[in-house]
Amino acid sequence: MRVALTGASGFIATALAEAMVARGWEVVGLTRSGGVKARGVQVVVADYTRPGPWQTVVGGCDAVVNLAGASIMRRWSSRYKQLIASSRIETTARVAEALGPGKRLVSASAVGYYGSRGDERLTEEAPPGDDFLSRVCLQWERAAVDAADRGGSVAVVRLGVVLGRGGGALGRMLGAFRAGLGMVLGDGRQWMSWVHMRDVVEAVMWLVENPRFTGPFNLVAPNPVTNAEFTRVLAQALGTRPRGRMPAWVLRLVMGEGAEVMLASTRAVPARLLAAGYRFRFPEIDEALAEVVGR
Repeated sequence: MRVALTGASGFIATALAEAMVARGWEVVGLTRSGGVKARGVQVVVADYTRPGPWQTVVGGCDAVVNLAGASIMRRWSSRYKQLIASSRIETTARVAEALGPGKRLVSASAVGYYGSRGDERLTEEAPPGDDFLSRVCLQWERAAVDAADRGGSVAVVRLGVVLGRGGGALGRMLGAFRAGLGMVLGDGRQWMSWVHMRDVVEAVMWLVENPRFTGPFNLVAPNPVTNAEFTRVLAQALGTRPRGRMPAWVLRLVMGEGAEVMLASTRAVPARLLAAGYRFRFPEIDEALAEVVGR
């Protein structure tokens, strides 16, 4: 199988590319700036928010996994919010343009689609929220569906917080937690939908291989946890204790509007993946964190 991978220098894409190459797949990694870490990948450097020759390369592949998008884990300015949106929506639209009948697209989205919903249990049938990230996710997913209108097969994976080694949200936390400075964010009651990197990799590859499964899939572990529980389990896995709480107002002062990503309560569950027959390797947070931090 020949698969194109956008955002190929990213945290998730690196792990996915390594697994695809190990499976014997031919991987074409598209990146805007180079820096692809996975070995055995054919690298194409291009601005994939714009039409170009790279679309011919993508159109010649059997499938595309679309993971492009600027990080949301930083302070947002008006200009950066535009980048968050365009790096997702415009890239996906250009990818969809490149695909024809019989092609498979597995395109990323996020559980931010639902917005902050308190204790509500969110399956894929839940309606979208109405904040900035919800609106971005809605347009992002609509852009992917255009590939289906061209005769392709489209699955959208709504990702939660991905737990893996060497990067991502967890990579930003570990220094503080190892130093005994890990804190509960806000009141700690907000739900956190998480997923182990191995399940991301295996579920995405499984969806690539099974084009009969279409539409949205919550790519999150079956057992979301509150921020307070996550903080306790991570500290325990590292042999430390939580230091206390970081008030929401402090987080907003430091991160601005971007703080809402960490304060939002999103209790998403993978109803459609489970119904389709996927079985999670890491359904529980204690096992997942113990594996990632290596204790």
